Amino acid sequence: MPGFVEKPEPIEVPGLVHLHTGKVRDLYQNEAGDLVMVASNRTSAMDWVLPTEIPDKGRILTQLSLWWFDQLADLVPHHVLSTEVPAGAPADWAGRVLICKSLAMVPVECVARGYLTGSGLVEYEQSRTVCGLALPEGLVDGSELPAPIFTPAMKAAVGEHDENVSYEEVAREVGAETAAQLRQTTLAVYGRARDIARDRGIILADTKFEFGYEGETLVIADEVLTPDSSRFWPADQWQPGQTQPSFDKQIIRNWLKSDEAGWVRQGPQGENPPPPLSPEIVERTRSRYIEAYELLTGTSW
Repeated sequence: MPGFVEKPEPIEVPGLVHLHTGKVRDLYQNEAGDLVMVASNRTSAMDWVLPTEIPDKGRILTQLSLWWFDQLADLVPHHVLSTEVPAGAPADWAGRVLICKSLAMVPVECVARGYLTGSGLVEYEQSRTVCGLALPEGLVDGSELPAPIFTPAMKAAVGEHDENVSYEEVAREVGAETAAQLRQTTLAVYGRARDIARDRGIILADTKFEFGYEGETLVIADEVLTPDSSRFWPADQWQPGQTQPSFDKQIIRNWLKSDEAGWVRQGPQGENPPPPLSPEIVERTRSRYIEAYELLTGTSW
């Protein structure tokens, strides 16, 4: 069954309780009850957490999220309290640790799409809808939508796909008022980020957010608008009707499907784990993440 090829053992830190090991992030709780979120250099593709890490990835994701939280602060508050490394933690947590508010998380992946691709394209080709929303005829892979749409999903366990659901299902799950607030905030944040990215020569095709409540206040959490949670395309290479080049893990996905990787995915005992990445693929992926960071923030890595 897909999941971790080699699940790492949690690091023991005085005063911290390990809560969860995710695909990329490790989650702890400190004695004050705050969450301590550490972004690793792990990467996932095709439902597997791969055995090879991408150097600097955890810091890139963390620093880019912090930059975006600043850009969005007037639209929605975020969960970050501090970036200070807890006492007794490894020195290499610096730059990739966030001390965060403990929120009542909403069990919905809040996805905004401005362009048609991925799982949205698959549904559109079958029914001319995405998450039950009707779309016009004639759209192709990479087409810009008439207006951005809210296409939520329910979170799945590591190694399983998140499940796209309709807005009505979200309303039944979390209540009509919360569903409306999630949709409104998701589309507002997407619109702001799309415009910022566009000014920097990048198309934000789609992205996903996670939200939680601090009392009655909706707060944006986890990572935001990174190459792991978003599809970023170079605007000058955008060409609807084909797969777009992107600032994400597509390099890894393409390699895993190649003859060079030699991955026979299905074996007699079920699915075989993927092989280690080649050094060339590791460096190309790292360079792509850095390029996205530098284009968006305007600062050198």
